[in-house]
Amino acid sequence: MKELELYLHIPFCERKCAYCDFLSAPADLPVRISYIKKLQEEIVYCGAQYGEYQVSSIFFGGGTPTILEGYQLAAILETVKEHFNITTDAEITVECNPGTLTAGKAEKLVQAGFNRLSMGLQSADDRELHLLGRIHNFAQFLESYDLARKAGFRNINVDLMSALPGQTLKSWQDTLQKVTALRPEHISAYSLIIEEGTPFYERFAEDERIREEGGHPRLLPEEDVERQMYELTETFLHTKGYERYEISNYAKPGYECRHNCGYWTRKDYLGLGLGASSLVEHQRFQNTSELKTYLEQEYSPQCEGQHERIAETIQLQEETGLTQTGHHIHIETLDKKSEMEEFMFLGLRLMAGISRQQFEKKFQVTLNSVYGEVLRKLKGEQLIEEVAGYVRLTEHGIDVSNYVLAEFLL
Repeated sequence: MKELELYLHIPFCERKCAYCDFLSAPADLPVRISYIKKLQEEIVYCGAQYGEYQVSSIFFGGGTPTILEGYQLAAILETVKEHFNITTDAEITVECNPGTLTAGKAEKLVQAGFNRLSMGLQSADDRELHLLGRIHNFAQFLESYDLARKAGFRNINVDLMSALPGQTLKSWQDTLQKVTALRPEHISAYSLIIEEGTPFYERFAEDERIREEGGHPRLLPEEDVERQMYELTETFLHTKGYERYEISNYAKPGYECRHNCGYWTRKDYLGLGLGASSLVEHQRFQNTSELKTYLEQEYSPQCEGQHERIAETIQLQEETGLTQTGHHIHIETLDKKSEMEEFMFLGLRLMAGISRQQFEKKFQVTLNSVYGEVLRKLKGEQLIEEVAGYVRLTEHGIDVSNYVLAEFLL
């Protein structure tokens, strides 16, 4: 049976963080209720289209999914279970912001079948949290973490963020120490990216430019300090039993995130909800990002098959230049070249790298016949290496991964 991963987008949050460029915003109760109803309609509709797929991973992301009530999240998940073929050992994740979790909500989530919690801490320093615009402090995170454990969550991820304005190597190490003392099963550790269109961009864009040019930024950590934070993350987490399996993700053995791994290895995934993206059998498509449009969309399980509808949409785009019809927008058929590129620059983010055998099986050509010259060049620069049939980044290659991955664009 064909496999499929599900992503469900909950686009609501208590307050927009200063660095965030995700599709999320505060919303009142009537809007949330309307959204839940529409999301359930979409689940029913898509469940009828993807009955031949087996789902092994479900991920509720946002926004802040736990801004909804526990019974609301449980009802959404129950709708998924009723209309999709879910494996008995499926990984079912819900993202959570500290301060939005109560004992009753945590217990309801576990009872409903959620078995993995991803908590957005970012920092254990209250000053840094305030600067980021987070709604919680570290004490509230500890309370939420304790509630989750008592409710029965045995697989918890904690999101952390380095290279923050005013952050020092000492404060970053302090965050790592405090979080690892709690023994979460998984830690995601990202460097801050200053995204256009955010309050952080207005405040720190010039500092970011200075840092990228090797200068001395006024508010952001200097480049060498950011490098030390980056190196400290892997070495420190390794001493605490966390193995790095992807550039920004660390896990205790057996707790690598199935949702993450599926994305990096290009498994088929279906995104449901506002703005959610999908990749199914060479087709990439995305829901509308306009909330009003999404809430007005009509779904009917009796409609024609998904792939026929996508094919008609593509034909209509070619004939008219339109970018939206039916339920999805930005629909694209990936050619072999695009799929090979994605296979390489997504798969190389994994520490294990990419398999020569899998490449040949998938594309019916050898890796060397397509990328032989690039591989020789990068090996000569000591940016990639080969171990037991897998091509992977070296430590130096990870340091300059953006450059390396760009080399695989055909």
